[in-house]
Formats: sequence, structure tokens, C-alpha cells
Amino acid sequence: MKVGLISLGCAKNLVDSEMILSFLDRNEFEIVNDANSADIIFINTCGFIEASKQESINTILEFTSLNKIVVVTGCLVERYLEDLEKELPEVDLFLPIREYPNMALRLQEVIKNKSLNGHLDLSKRIISTRPFSAYLKISEGCSNCCTYCAIPLIRGSFHSFDKHEVINQALALKEKGVKELVVISQDTTKYGSDIKEYKTDIVDLLKSLLEIKEFEYIRLLYLYPDEISDELIELMGKEERLTPYFDIPIQHASSKVLKAMNRRGDKEFLLNLFNKIKEKVPNAILRTTLIVGFPGESEEDFNELYDFINEVKFDHLGAFTYSREEDTKSYDFDNQIEEKVKKARYRKIMMAQKKISRAKNKNRVGEIHIGLVIDYDYLKNVYYLRSHFNAPDDIDGSIIFKSEIPLEEGQKVKVKITGYDSYNLYGDLIEK
Repeated sequence: MKVGLISLGCAKNLVDSEMILSFLDRNEFEIVNDANSADIIFINTCGFIEASKQESINTILEFTSLNKIVVVTGCLVERYLEDLEKELPEVDLFLPIREYPNMALRLQEVIKNKSLNGHLDLSKRIISTRPFSAYLKISEGCSNCCTYCAIPLIRGSFHSFDKHEVINQALALKEKGVKELVVISQDTTKYGSDIKEYKTDIVDLLKSLLEIKEFEYIRLLYLYPDEISDELIELMGKEERLTPYFDIPIQHASSKVLKAMNRRGDKEFLLNLFNKIKEKVPNAILRTTLIVGFPGESEEDFNELYDFINEVKFDHLGAFTYSREEDTKSYDFDNQIEEKVKKARYRKIMMAQKKISRAKNKNRVGEIHIGLVIDYDYLKNVYYLRSHFNAPDDIDGSIIFKSEIPLEEGQKVKVKITGYDSYNLYGDLIEK
């Protein structure tokens, strides 16, 4: 039987999709990229905010029209199983995350002509990213309970994966030829805090991962501000293979709004943290994510946030307008902000960041960036580089460069930056 899979949402969900693909491959399904040629279509959904929920629903409707067996998994199903079963009877099987351990048994409900066995395994994945780069998922769930966030409702409370299992997962990726390891979870810096049998934390785990010399680069994503220890900052500053890339979603800078969000730390704490990182890791790249239009966010609160980003000057910044999600605490908060106000504040933040990014990129002209070739544009005859400057989730700008000699994807090269725009850097190869 031929099977296709559509993966929506974040990198954590993508890892689940890769495990599902491996499970199907081990059960002798033929994995195809063309939905029209597939007998079965899996849709791994996102259910985090309204926009992602709508994307998931639209995708389901699109593929149920093809008269294939459709299996829908992921966060949307975990969150809205009963409603989906009622509203979308054309879907053959809804499989919530809590049923993943029983995937073989559940799939037998719609696949009658063959026996299925085995289970999802983090060390057994079909990598869907570039072959030289892969995500390493180290924990599941979140216990921070931010008042706007549905992740604890969907993925449960935080729990770290056993360190030995994580290392085995990494070793399996090494055997596949992975050179860039991207460490992810809902709360990466909290790793190990719930493991009682032995002592470990994110620094200890990183030191063990660094022992695997085949990894040219190890990058961390999703760092909660008050869990970033001095030891972690120092390690990221001194280990060349540990990318000095600090992805720290702060959500806001007004102490009042942060408290309403149930975020730990205040404006002063955040300023001190970013100043410390800049001091100890001079080549650090700072990335953050913000929410504008949170209930009760006054003009004064927004101006605090605006002034904050102009003071810190993040290298990369993304923003969302607040999404009112049912079953979260902030859904019932008073003083909900009008959509037009949210959008105006969003535009103002992004215009400010555009200026900051352009000025910072201008100062990068003349820099030497060492990294991996990640793509080639045949029409423009240019290559794309990933260095410490940009993460693999297509949120940051690109490094675009020219080379007189042909290069291969995954090849380590040096590029001198010669130009820039608001988000991208441009350069020339100077050494293979």
C-alpha cells in the first residue's frame, strides 16, 4: 500500500511525523510524495492557535475530497477529538496523541488487508529535513501554564526523556549522516529537572552530545528566560560546535503584562539577562517571539515593549497578535483588545524590528561566516548558507552567496559577507 503524510505545525510535531513515517516504513508501506498516488493519507495537525487550527481543517477538507483513506493525527485531534468525529465523518480515523502507543492496533480499524506491529520510536525516524540536519526532541509537554497557551492542554505536563534514550536518538541521527543537530522541546532549558533517578540537566546533556564529534553544529531552540543558567551561557560561549544562538521567546516586556501572562521574571530581569549574554558571548545571535494585544495591554504597556526591543536590538524577532484560545485562562480575561488595535501594534513592532535588523546586518559586512551549504538556486546561480546567524525553521533571514566552484549540500564552507538588506546577508565563498 502507498501512503503519504502531510505534517503541519512546529518542529516538535515534525519529529512525531518522522516517527510515524518510520513506523509505516517498517510495516512495509511505500511512502510517496504525491497524494494522488497514495492509498492512505496521514495528516499530522497543529491546534495551537486559531490560524493553525484553520489550516489543519482546510487541509483535512482538501484531502478527504480525494476519496482516499484519511488518517488524522496530532494536536488538533488531541484537543478536539469528539468535535472532529462529529463534524468530519468523512475522515476514516482520528488518532489523538494519547493513542500513539496503540498506533498499530488503531490503524487496523481502517487497514484490513495486512497485519501491523511495532510502535513509535524516537530513535527510528525517517528524516524529512535536509539529510545533513535534524531535530533532536528531548522532552514533551510543558508545566509553565502561561495563561494564553494551550500546550499543557494538548501535550500534558513537562516530562524529560531519559538521557540514555536521547543519546541513542542522537547516535541514530549520526549514523544517518546528520551534521547539524537542533535540540528542541516545549521547554528546552528545563531538561532533566524532573528526573529523580540520576542528576542531569541541559548543560550535562549538551556536554554528552558534544562528545559525538560527527556533529559539526549543535543548536538549541526554545529557551525559557529564567532557566538559562550562567553555566549554560558560558558553555555556549566557549564551545565552537555549540552554536551561540539564543532563541528566547519573551512574549512581552511590560512587567504587568508578563504577570498577567503568568510568565516568570520581569522587565528588569530580561534586560539583565540579555546584557549578560551580550557580555559573555560577544558573537551571540538573539532571537525572540512576542505577543501583542494581550488582554489589558495598555498603550503604556505596548510602548514599554516597543522601547525594550529598541534597547535590546534582537537579531531576529517574530510577533503574533494575541489569539483568544478556549480553555486557556486568558480567554475569560476582561479588557480584550480589538483586532484593529492588535494589528496596528503588530505592524509598529515589525517596522521597528525591520530597522533594527537592517542596521545590524549593515554592521555584518566584512564578517566571515562558517557554516553548511543548505541549498542552491539554479536560476539565480547562488547558494544558501546556514551559520550561527540563522536557524533551520525558515523564520530568520537567509545568507545568500556566490561560488565560482560547485558545492554540495551539507558542505562546510567560509563565506565573506559583502552586502545586506533588511533581513538577508549576501556574500562570496572564500574557502571550502
